[in-house]
Amino acid sequence: MKLVPLLALSLALVATFCVAKSPYQSVLQHSRIRGRQHGPNVCAMQKIQGTDKKYFTNCKQWYHRKICGKPTVISYECCPGYEKIPGEKGCPAALPLVNIFNTLGVVGATTTQMYSDRAKLKDEIEGPGSFTFFAPSNDAWAALPAEILDALVSNVNIELLNALHYHMVNRRLTAEDLRHGSSFASMYQDFHVHIHHYANGIVTVNCARLIKTDQHATNGIVHVVDRVITAISNNVHTFIDTDDDLETLRTAIAAAGLTTMLESDGHYTVFAPTNEAFEKIPPETLNRILGDPVALKDLLNYHILKHMQCAESVVSGTPMETLQGTVLEVGCEGDHMTLNGKAIITKKDQLGTNGVVHYINELLIPDSAKTLLELAEGSSVSTATKMLVDAGLSSHLTGSEALTLLAPLDDAFKGSLTMTGEMRKLMTNHIVKEQLSSKALYHGQELETLGGIKLRVFVYRNNLCIENACIAAHDKTGRFASMFTVDKVLTPPMGTVMDVLKADDRFSLLVGAIQTAGMTELMNQQGALTVFAPTNNAFNALPKPELNKLMRNRQELAGVLKFHMGEGMLVSGGVGSHSRLRPLQGDKLELGMRNYTVYVNKVPVVDADLMATNGIVHAVNIIVKPLPPKVDREQADGPAGTASSSRPDSRSFRNEDLFQKVMKSRSSRTMTRNQ
Repeated sequence: MKLVPLLALSLALVATFCVAKSPYQSVLQHSRIRGRQHGPNVCAMQKIQGTDKKYFTNCKQWYHRKICGKPTVISYECCPGYEKIPGEKGCPAALPLVNIFNTLGVVGATTTQMYSDRAKLKDEIEGPGSFTFFAPSNDAWAALPAEILDALVSNVNIELLNALHYHMVNRRLTAEDLRHGSSFASMYQDFHVHIHHYANGIVTVNCARLIKTDQHATNGIVHVVDRVITAISNNVHTFIDTDDDLETLRTAIAAAGLTTMLESDGHYTVFAPTNEAFEKIPPETLNRILGDPVALKDLLNYHILKHMQCAESVVSGTPMETLQGTVLEVGCEGDHMTLNGKAIITKKDQLGTNGVVHYINELLIPDSAKTLLELAEGSSVSTATKMLVDAGLSSHLTGSEALTLLAPLDDAFKGSLTMTGEMRKLMTNHIVKEQLSSKALYHGQELETLGGIKLRVFVYRNNLCIENACIAAHDKTGRFASMFTVDKVLTPPMGTVMDVLKADDRFSLLVGAIQTAGMTELMNQQGALTVFAPTNNAFNALPKPELNKLMRNRQELAGVLKFHMGEGMLVSGGVGSHSRLRPLQGDKLELGMRNYTVYVNKVPVVDADLMATNGIVHAVNIIVKPLPPKVDREQADGPAGTASSSRPDSRSFRNEDLFQKVMKSRSSRTMTRNQ
């Protein structure tokens, strides 16, 4: 019989603990935890140095000790609803409940208390009822322009009373009742006040921040706010429609068909470019966008957030999604609200019934409204941009063709940048004939360039590469074309592996060895090879007798050469930790990357990514040998000396006779030196 009540009590406790706390409750709880060492009901507050602005502290602010980029100092104060008792630690006493008028004095809103008396509101907020009063702080009244304050107090029976009634709701509302997105009819002609909660614990009413909450009274509750709020009756579009400083924006909104949306219910944030902002844009760019309905709509939607963001809710930079689908970094620097790190907001918190407007003096152009040239000019590829223009490709960069630009980073360019015919051809091959997304690329895909050649796509676990160049940044998707930022200047394939080797004097001995071993056809046939090509220096480093014996034995020579050739194509950008390749003969090749250098079985690659139609050539100055068993299990990056001093593993050569002969030759030389 006793089990049922006990079970009910347990379920009730579980339900209580499972109720999600609001961000405000969470930040208040954090302030309590940080302040409890100073006694009961003490909250830690963060005050911006040089100002009177105070905030309950969340974890991020506590550890960073900054708000809006400015340093803060910690103070410890009584949590809402409590007060100190002389001689006792902390704030052990609950504030005695008095009526709202007297509570205004208790919480320090003495100017609001004075104006309530002057407006004949005192009797109402001392008497019966249940009210919520959003009471402006003394600083809030002092911040009002003199002409507005004079207008309010000049006719106390009407304007001031109306203003104070707009700060009141005819029922008790705690901070918990002030839910995000809610609105409540005020006591001034039922005009609504609008509530917003933010993830950092800040609560606003008509964009005024609640700085002291839940100050209970016998006939209601008081929340102190940081500004005097005014009644709003028009939507965001009406606000824009009546301001001459937003005339160009108004015209653009009508042309893009966004009027209905900005008149509808919602919680929008509009970063409204002024006429001056539009005038800063080059006329040809502005005319192009204004004449393109798709680009214009993207441009305007990039200035609109999906939610309402009051200035007082921002305490650090945060990425926020726009209606256009990408994000803006909305932040602050001191008293200035910033966009993408720039203090371009000139007027804040112009409130409408369905959102808020912030004026900006620079136009924000999203990538989706830009030409290929504009995408490049806004990125860290200035050298590539100049080279493309010098190559006479401007018409492709500014037109409406569906293209993809492969733009190398500035530091990818080495040596002379003189615009020769060969360089012009190379830059033409950095533009692909269709608009692509890197997310849709697949291994083995071929991309045709404006120059008429085919580029291959290589997909690796750690990278996505087009020929030797790997993608180094997120795609930029423009109006008609896209841009991939890549880490290297492309070297398109210019022949087979054998052609590449023959064209480079460093490989003359290797070419001869391949011909001697009867492997010329292998180097020319279709396929996918990764060749670690020994240079003449590598062959010359071998003792003369050993080299001569090797070159005279065709089968043994083929075995050594095939150990330098891996199955599949691996560019340097695809090498990660513990990468492996299976050689055409032998066990395996271990690869690694250190200090931007590829190592194969501890041997450094001295020149990577020589691209061929049927493979990739990487030059090495040391003959690659199998790793001993212990090293074989480790990542094969490191100095070549380690590899050359290690004994080769005979099991990695299928032709064990070759291994035995090499080792016997070395042993005899060692004995001769010792004698």
